[in-house]
Amino acid sequence: MSSTEITEQDSSPLPRRRMSREERQRQLLDVAWQLVREEGTEALTLGRLAEQAGVTKPVVYDHFTTRPGLLAALYQEFDARQTALMDAALRTSEPTLDSKAMVIASSYVDCVLLQGREIPGVIAALTTSPELEKIKREYEAIFMDKCRNALLPFAGTGEIAQASLRAMLGAAEALSHAAATGEITPVQAQDELFATIVAMVQRSARTGGSLET
Repeated sequence: MSSTEITEQDSSPLPRRRMSREERQRQLLDVAWQLVREEGTEALTLGRLAEQAGVTKPVVYDHFTTRPGLLAALYQEFDARQTALMDAALRTSEPTLDSKAMVIASSYVDCVLLQGREIPGVIAALTTSPELEKIKREYEAIFMDKCRNALLPFAGTGEIAQASLRAMLGAAEALSHAAATGEITPVQAQDELFATIVAMVQRSARTGGSLET
């Protein structure tokens, strides 16, 4: 065999390794985030995702079934990342109101910024169907319970009302969105959310958790 033949054989492409289901899911989610980032949530369809990922439509349908299923998967991934970030920070934070409030504020804003401008669009899209709204509400309830448990020791003998936690979450979403779009700086978003959380807890301590003034 000549050296030329050996070189040609050595340079022949290796067979492509078949992705595992987990690897394919990871690839599809990465491409979906990129699509939302570059073209907006409206452009995210299962067909468009298949085209961009270089796979057939049945592959995408097998993983997500429907567009709401895809949006839910994106939100669940964001929520898991946010939960892990906040849990780790809470475990190492000082046992003070300021420390816990700053962890919640910085974790929420940082996670939104880490995901980029695409997450506000995904969150907004979750309100387009009862199925997606239900998923969003379930994860919101988990987040608010986590915040309540972290902050309750600083509320004296009072309880932190659900309405107060809902207001805090609304502020977190709005401030993070504003930071992601460049309307305000990340530091401004964190500082304002921190002040909102501290004021909420202090008010709960004064009123015993009641919404009455």
